[in-house]
Amino acid sequence: MQTLNALDLYAMPFDAAAMGEDPWPEFEKARSVHPWLAKWEGHGFVIHEYRAMRELFGRDDMLRPPYADVVGHLGQEGTPWGRFTQEQLISLPPEQHKLLRHALASRFTPRNANELRPMMRETVTSLLDEWAPRGSGRQSIDFEEFASHFPISVMFTLVGAPQEGIRLLRDDLEAIGLAHSYNLDLFPRIQEGIVRVEQFAADCIAERRAHPHANDAVEDVLDILIRTGAENGVSDRQLIDLIMFFFIAGYDTSKNVLTYTMYTLISRPDIYERCAEDYDYCRKVIEEALRWFNPSTVARYVDTEFTYRDVTFPKDAMLFFPLSISGRDPVTFEEGWTFDPDRTVAPDERHLAFALGRHMCLGQYIARAQLQEALHQVAQRMRDPQLAGQPGWRPFPGAWGIKGLPISFAAAREVTPEPA
Repeated sequence: MQTLNALDLYAMPFDAAAMGEDPWPEFEKARSVHPWLAKWEGHGFVIHEYRAMRELFGRDDMLRPPYADVVGHLGQEGTPWGRFTQEQLISLPPEQHKLLRHALASRFTPRNANELRPMMRETVTSLLDEWAPRGSGRQSIDFEEFASHFPISVMFTLVGAPQEGIRLLRDDLEAIGLAHSYNLDLFPRIQEGIVRVEQFAADCIAERRAHPHANDAVEDVLDILIRTGAENGVSDRQLIDLIMFFFIAGYDTSKNVLTYTMYTLISRPDIYERCAEDYDYCRKVIEEALRWFNPSTVARYVDTEFTYRDVTFPKDAMLFFPLSISGRDPVTFEEGWTFDPDRTVAPDERHLAFALGRHMCLGQYIARAQLQEALHQVAQRMRDPQLAGQPGWRPFPGAWGIKGLPISFAAAREVTPEPA
């Protein structure tokens, strides 16, 4: 039996730009040194095997969320980002976390996600009318910029925030999403973004209180938060943080998945064409895309010393779970490097895109629904997509993904009205 600190582990070069473009060779090197552990110098240890991630990540009895600790680790105490990170939903004491999560759960069920599909379709249709107007011949766009407007539009509608706020806050949300790459040079811009998003959330709450919905109107998330706060003594500070949490969590993740899915399908035109014709098939493609790629590397701290596979994890050790690469782990997935929407997935081999345990993503059903709706319509409207330049890449880890995806495509033709 060995302690974690005594192991000779591969040092992951997470600070290198090349990690963002292609992280898998570095994980191969890590695997050749230790089958499931590596280290990130100056930060902590990396769990890089799918099975180990699945068995450890959901152990809320042994691990704690990192956010309060990481603020001190990065020297961000007393900053806007530091305060928000220490006090956001996932960092709340268990009883408060349970109260607010339970209050919101009714708006994030599979049934509710399905009820939102008409709004999702209308939203993506409107965006496609702007970015890919019918009958306009072959066009070139930055698909990542296009994708950045869709998931957050859905989240703003769900919360009841004015849509004009998306363009106002888009660059701020881009910056905030880079916080967990732990690059201290980025934090001055991140602080500016947090301040603006916080003010926008506060204005949304003040506006709703000044002009509440009619009593017979269906409650949106903002109504539920304000009512739950009043009934349970939740402070305005916590309400503002929750709205900020929805905006920040709802921006990078789905946008990065949709962008990477397009990047993947450009070289698989048979799958892409089928997505235009087969609505149900799009659901399979999205599930496979979430195995193939997701943006998240999630951290935890050891709360209680424990031993796993003859390795002792000391209290307060920082652990990183790169969920982003877990779905191509060769130990678990023999055909992990084959993109196959029709693959059969065993229950204990499901992707980890939405995490595990009591902090599993509350918005997972909405994310799945909006990605399916977007893919189906995009494949219909953006025909024969081709790369029009080299993609850029966001830092790994953090909210990883493509930063700029130039493509060209043939716009769908005008729809000929059916004869009367």
